[in-house]
Amino acid sequence: MQVVVLAGGVGSRLRPWTHSIPKPLLPVLDKTLLEHVVSSLPVDMVDEVVVAGGYRVDQIKEHFKASDSPFDVRIVPEDEPLGTGGALGNCRDVVSGTFACFNGDIISSLDASSMLSLHSKNKSIGTLGLWKVDDPTRFGIVGLDGSSRITRFMEKPRPEEVFSNLINAGSYIFEDDIFDYMPHEKHSIERDVFPVLASEQLLSGQSFEGYFIDAGTPAAWSEAVKASISHQRWSRGLVPAGTTSWFADEVTYKSISGQSTVEESMIGAGCSIGSAHLKASTLLTKAVVGEGSTLTSCLIGKGADVGSACHLTEVVVDHGAVVPNGTVQQGGQWPPLTD
Repeated sequence: MQVVVLAGGVGSRLRPWTHSIPKPLLPVLDKTLLEHVVSSLPVDMVDEVVVAGGYRVDQIKEHFKASDSPFDVRIVPEDEPLGTGGALGNCRDVVSGTFACFNGDIISSLDASSMLSLHSKNKSIGTLGLWKVDDPTRFGIVGLDGSSRITRFMEKPRPEEVFSNLINAGSYIFEDDIFDYMPHEKHSIERDVFPVLASEQLLSGQSFEGYFIDAGTPAAWSEAVKASISHQRWSRGLVPAGTTSWFADEVTYKSISGQSTVEESMIGAGCSIGSAHLKASTLLTKAVVGEGSTLTSCLIGKGADVGSACHLTEVVVDHGAVVPNGTVQQGGQWPPLTD
């Protein structure tokens, strides 16, 4: 079946990483974020991935053209921002039949193949993956009946409007009939389409347990890496016995100073780490961390050089950037933004 990945954003919350690398191509362990998103379906069920996006789409296309990916990748570009509904609607000429659709930065334990049977049983136009939260006011919430049909959908309710703790988890099975409900311009599928389908009893929902992470912020990125390590979402690399971190290869692991502590982190190939402490951080290829530095929930770009005695927390360091010795920073990016 076809899978549509909604990846229209520029990844602003992960800047400056995304200035040069589009978010779908950022690596989570040995796979791109896009590949993790699509893995909600068994790989043998996917024959084409349609990326609905408007940012560095040629880069995405070239990456998968040169890779040995088990599925074909087609790009449907946005000339201007179209919203979630408009981006999907833009794919109406290339998608047919029953297809899956995923938001482009979700890493979760969802098995979307299990949604297919409910989708077929209820003869729905759309079936949503659902996740339970304590505070649903930042999400779209649903009401379900006894047959798992969605009776009501409300996007980002005010506290007094909350009628459910089940939220839309950004993972769907659709029939191409959904395009009949979508205008040919910018719109929101959550605000303009789902409430109508729910009122006509054409939406179903299936909740799941495990983990659900929107990897669009530095802190959430670190959570996604941690979940990917603990649930063994990698094919290459290693998590050495007694550790909680993933290393791209054994050479990189063995090159790290014996005085270093590296916890719940992702260490790319060719990285160099002095006697430092890393927790819940990501180092991309050939990054360097100097002696006596402490990194917590940091994202260190390709070839970046973090000096000695630095103390960084939730900082995104640009590819190739140099962080001077003794730098202390909480949040934000490096180099710092200037007016």
